[in-house]
Amino acid sequence: MSGDPCSQFGLRLCAIRKSRGWSQKRLATESGLARSYVGGVERGQRNIALRNICKLAGALGLSPSALLVPTAIQEVSVDTPSDPVMRSNDSGLQHRHDGLSP
Repeated sequence: MSGDPCSQFGLRLCAIRKSRGWSQKRLATESGLARSYVGGVERGQRNIALRNICKLAGALGLSPSALLVPTAIQEVSVDTPSDPVMRSNDSGLQHRHDGLSP
């Protein structure tokens, strides 16, 4: 894998999208971004803005950090559409389970 952060981000995004069985078009539609933009991000050709990271994460039901952490590909699956570190309690509020403060 390239050391370029844009390429690394794109590969993670692509892997997570494919693990859901989603096309680029579906991810684009769900996130409100253009399909060509999503493709450029996945190829590492775009220096994606934080706003767009948040849009993509929201569409996938993830926290933005899940798209930034290299291990997120293995931890995020179709059955767990939320941040692997975040869990909901009975009240529906999310809290961390890794000992780190929010």
